[in-house]
Amino acid sequence: MTDPWATFGADLHLELRGSGLRTGLMDALREAVRGGRLVPGTRLPSSRSLAADLGIARNTVADAYAELVAEGWLTAQQGSGTRVARRAAPRKAAAGAVRARPARSGPQYSLLPGSPDLGSFPRAQWLKAARRALTAAPNEAFGYGDPRGRIELRTVLADYLARARGVYADPERIVICSGFVHGLALLGKILRQRRVREVAVESYGLDVHWKLLTEAGIRTPALPLDELGSQTGELGALRGAGAVLLTPAHQFPMGAVLHPDRRAAAVDWARGTGALILEDDYDGEFRYDRRQVGALQGLDPDRVVYLGTASKSLAPGLRLGWMVLPQDLVGQALEAKGSVDRVSSALDQLTLAEFIASGAYDRHVRAMRLRYRTRRDQLVRALAERAPDIRVGGIAAGLHAVLELPPGTEHSVIEAAAWQGLAVEGVSRFRHKDAPPGRDALVVGYATPPDSGWAGALDALCRVLP
Repeated sequence: MTDPWATFGADLHLELRGSGLRTGLMDALREAVRGGRLVPGTRLPSSRSLAADLGIARNTVADAYAELVAEGWLTAQQGSGTRVARRAAPRKAAAGAVRARPARSGPQYSLLPGSPDLGSFPRAQWLKAARRALTAAPNEAFGYGDPRGRIELRTVLADYLARARGVYADPERIVICSGFVHGLALLGKILRQRRVREVAVESYGLDVHWKLLTEAGIRTPALPLDELGSQTGELGALRGAGAVLLTPAHQFPMGAVLHPDRRAAAVDWARGTGALILEDDYDGEFRYDRRQVGALQGLDPDRVVYLGTASKSLAPGLRLGWMVLPQDLVGQALEAKGSVDRVSSALDQLTLAEFIASGAYDRHVRAMRLRYRTRRDQLVRALAERAPDIRVGGIAAGLHAVLELPPGTEHSVIEAAAWQGLAVEGVSRFRHKDAPPGRDALVVGYATPPDSGWAGALDALCRVLP
């Protein structure tokens, strides 16, 4: 769009182009300086005035000004306003030279799934727990660690998982790892040692998990998926499968909860064949319409490997996860991990143990459950008002929602979102290579944006939906 605004008497036309308003404004101001329409020393309008003239948010203008000050295009001084920097005029490009386009920054908004609200990490409470843990830590905690992980953390995890997720979790059957991917990598080694050639996976999920198993020499046939979750009744037809990887509490990304009959079918198959179920409980604590479904592991602790993580409840940067293993797998897991704990910081483990034992973890999860539920409700309400033909799929849980689109529109909606400065992901991105094409949809991570960007991200999303 093109909008005129006055710089203290001098009319100047800015053409805002690019993938976002902030980027477009920055490009236009740079071009105005290069072209001589804004000479050094020119005072620019206040962010409030320019935002009103252009019909955009004041924060967008303020952010653009701040970035251009940092780049050296503008200067800002208390009482003097924002001005064009006094700098040597750039040399003119030689005739025929191709002018390089200025590099664009990333998207202004992100609704990509997979991340919690990082701004809500409980820094003060975590620091208190770290101080208490460090004060009470025995001297041996600073040495090479037990490959199972700190006993303090395994003890409190056993209590918490039993209470909150219905997991049978003796501390001696828990092995601490640096996240789900690390745990799955260890299990890949174990499964190969047990001569497992195939691990069935859900037809929609994360390709990094499938690739990790493939790199371990294991094939990953895909189970069909519908609104009741993975069709575990089909496991019997997979003659070579020695394990199955499931997200029963909240399927990623389609959002289904595994039906009780299918949970039972999976356990019966594992018992009858001697196979294992690998349970990924990545966001099982976040259910909004009713009490969360207990973990599948409670049905048969000897046939189910439970994998949990602090990545969604706290932050992925902590790199803390855990496996609750059948007794006969513990030794193999320790052998695969090594004789000492090389991946999980003992102090971080002690801090998390204190954080859980003090009740701070429960309080944080309750607060985030309310926060994410509010975000999801706001998303659903905005869609009902501005895009009533778009249906929200999946249960009310987790950190993402699935927005079903008209057939054939997924790619065009993602492209339109990029032009609005919005990063979104289509459901086809998560489809297994062996799964048949499914419906078009967006997988919207509503936990990701900070509060300052949530309204803008929601508005941009509604603008691009058909």
